[in-house]
Amino acid sequence: MPAIRRSAAAAAALLVLLAGTATACGPGGDRAAAADHKDPADGGLALPKGIPTSLDDLKQWKDGGWSDWHSWARRASDFANPVIKDHWRTDRLAQAKAAPEIGARATGAGDESEATDPVPAPVGAAQVARPYHRHMAPVGKIFFDSPKGPMVCSGTVVEDPAHPGKSNLVWTAGHCVHSGKRGGWMRNIVFVPSYNDDGVPMDEVGGTPPQQVTPYGRFWADWITTSGEWIGMGSEDTGNGGSAYDFAVLHVKPENGGTKSLQETVGAAAQVWFNAPAANGLGALDAFGYPAAAPYDGARMMNCPARPGRLVIQPGTPAMHRIGCTMTGGTSGGGWFVNRGGKLTLVSNTSISSSSHTWLAGPHLGPEAQRVFTDISRKFADR
Repeated sequence: MPAIRRSAAAAAALLVLLAGTATACGPGGDRAAAADHKDPADGGLALPKGIPTSLDDLKQWKDGGWSDWHSWARRASDFANPVIKDHWRTDRLAQAKAAPEIGARATGAGDESEATDPVPAPVGAAQVARPYHRHMAPVGKIFFDSPKGPMVCSGTVVEDPAHPGKSNLVWTAGHCVHSGKRGGWMRNIVFVPSYNDDGVPMDEVGGTPPQQVTPYGRFWADWITTSGEWIGMGSEDTGNGGSAYDFAVLHVKPENGGTKSLQETVGAAAQVWFNAPAANGLGALDAFGYPAAAPYDGARMMNCPARPGRLVIQPGTPAMHRIGCTMTGGTSGGGWFVNRGGKLTLVSNTSISSSSHTWLAGPHLGPEAQRVFTDISRKFADR
């Protein structure tokens, strides 16, 4: 694998902010890897033996179960995320923490890439005005179970051209749903828009009325697409050029059933701008997320307004967007937005950070990202 090329100033360890856990991948193909789950009763994919499908099953779940899960779920075509009602109660949502961060190994630095801009000055994250459903309704938190326990990322409701005004799609980072080459799909993946609507401190969230913590309810992923590059080469050991393909899209359904779409429920969605100009041609943008690692606790939505630059961390991969920002683990998958034609427009998502939490970087949403998005949109076009 080619060595990472970066300037001395950018040689600080790169971190992927999966609630603080580092994962990354190198180019492994240009396909979109789709994940499918159908209930066995419908004649679809059978769940692996012993996989929990109820709260009672979860009580019997042993540590060794994750070994069986990853053995089964490592195949890119396999994904199972059966709804387990009330698994993510407000108290358990509050328990999801940032995992330990893992830095990238140093690789011999060559000449500075001409496509990499100077390291940006840090921008202090600011709190988003509350209640969130009135100020940034499409943004929320993604919760999932991993071998290391419950974890969090951030995500955004995005428009679906196949269902105008009625989207059930959520944009996030690839490493928030799949652990890469040596792992498989995460479990019990849910999206909570406008999480903790009034921003109460995390130590009070467990006792806060559910309608304030999950104002629109919980939405379970029933289909996910991420890049073939991520699944083929992803690694929890180090961040590298695969971060340029670190994106994913979820199709979700409400935990309590119903026919109302996520977009109709929330009342808003961001459009996605594929093949937008390079970072140095975008102008100002705003990055949003729920940082959960110190000094933050994941209780509040934060924002960094900044002007992006370019970051190439591996030759042959697209230049990423990079901004100065002090947000930490838990921000992964959070949307980066511009105003395009008067509409909230997503141009990237948080993928990696410096070890000192002075900057964030996210992928440029080029043809690979567009394929991932188009695949899932077409999948549900007639549903």
